[in-house]
Amino acid sequence: MQVTPQKTQAIPRPPIVVVVGHVDHGKSTLLDFIRKTNIVAREAGGITQSIGAYEVEHPSTSSGQVPQKITFIDTPGHEAFTKMRERGARVADIAILIVAADDGVKPQTKEAIEILRREGTPFVVAINKIDKNNADPERTKQSLLKEQVLLEKYGGDVSWVEISAKEGTGVNELLDHVLLMWEMDKPTFDPAAEAKGFVLESERDSRKGIMASVIITNGTLKSGQFIATKSACGKIKILETFLGERAKELVPASPAVVFGFDELPQVGEEFRAGELELSTDVLPKPEERPQQAVTQTKEANENTIKLILKADVSGSVEALEQVITNAPLEGKTIKILSREVGDITDGDVKNAETFDAYIIGFNVKPTKSADTYARGKHIDIILSNIIYRLVEELQEKAKHIGEPVALGKLQVLATFSQKNKKQVIGGKVTEGYLTLNERFKIVRGVIPAQAGLPAQTGEEVGRGKITNLQKGKNDVKKVEAETECGLMVESETEIQKGDILVVEQAHS
Repeated sequence: MQVTPQKTQAIPRPPIVVVVGHVDHGKSTLLDFIRKTNIVAREAGGITQSIGAYEVEHPSTSSGQVPQKITFIDTPGHEAFTKMRERGARVADIAILIVAADDGVKPQTKEAIEILRREGTPFVVAINKIDKNNADPERTKQSLLKEQVLLEKYGGDVSWVEISAKEGTGVNELLDHVLLMWEMDKPTFDPAAEAKGFVLESERDSRKGIMASVIITNGTLKSGQFIATKSACGKIKILETFLGERAKELVPASPAVVFGFDELPQVGEEFRAGELELSTDVLPKPEERPQQAVTQTKEANENTIKLILKADVSGSVEALEQVITNAPLEGKTIKILSREVGDITDGDVKNAETFDAYIIGFNVKPTKSADTYARGKHIDIILSNIIYRLVEELQEKAKHIGEPVALGKLQVLATFSQKNKKQVIGGKVTEGYLTLNERFKIVRGVIPAQAGLPAQTGEEVGRGKITNLQKGKNDVKKVEAETECGLMVESETEIQKGDILVVEQAHS
């Protein structure tokens, strides 16, 4: 029996819009103002989670002021997120190029213009911050003209609007321009077609598993469908709107949250969803999936800094890797051993110990056991919610690569006897660990930082060797951090209460 092909239905879909521009020119302020004043989010009680996209409603002048949906992609504005902005421009139908009236065209403005031209994305210019005393919209327009952005009324056809994202001035007019551009070339979709779209973000949810935020561009995305990208696949167990509400199905240009991938899909990948079990060729083969495991390498090279990267979401991991690999690090080269989403685990710390690596964490924290293990093994974990703070700390670490590092420190709490070079003392291991027969240096004059007073690092006054270790009344070979112990040592220098014994080894 011959099956009659189903007719294609061309239905207009809402425009997908991205805002691009230089850092601090007001992108976030504009998006926040639009988000807080639109009907959709207000009626649902506001957006409950950040998924990289949201819908708003704005009256369309061409349809008798009937509210028209607009989908905004919220792409990071910092220079670190170039790839994500490129993908945002590729996914979007229309872009808003935001330029500050007090600052004009800047490096990231030029970069955004180049991306929009390369991707063929039509755009409207928003000249922002007209409320500031030093605002100069005319000078800003001239700086745009120098970049061949030919504005309307200045010999070109690029629409522009003067706005104050802070006060809301001109924002409605800006949205009018967006809808007029959409009316000129309405994108359409076929609800009966295979669902397609792009991955905006992905992360691991401790309760629900892998979460991917996506934007739908064609077809109808339904709960229970198989879904696949180049790097991951699975079955949609839970489908949610951008407001966190459960949904059975969603159509373009809806932002959606999908639970059910077996691996983290990569940011910017295209997805397909539907009866994919009948077409297994679209599913990623195991050997084609990105490998996140630690690269097995133990080469000792003091000019190579090995890193394990962890972040809250996959887009952040990508940005972190991009910034760190491009950072100047005292002539050192960077080797990324792994890059993963999620908190820092015991496994990460053990890998760092095995391969002599630093752990870099953006917007994450170590588990309690991982933190304890790292402190005991003296593994460096660098944490921050600002990428460039991580880079600064890593740059400081790079200055001291190859210098001796402390394996363990003991604070001397009491001295008991001294005969020739042999001395009996008691103390507490404050960092790392001490082992029998280790050599140490004696540091005197260490004062911790106090209110209003900086710390004093002290100075080396002598060296020695541990000849006996006791914990309780038992001889032991090793004493861990936060443990009190007794020691017999050999040293030419008389050890005093308050001294710090430091056991070192050269950093590889």
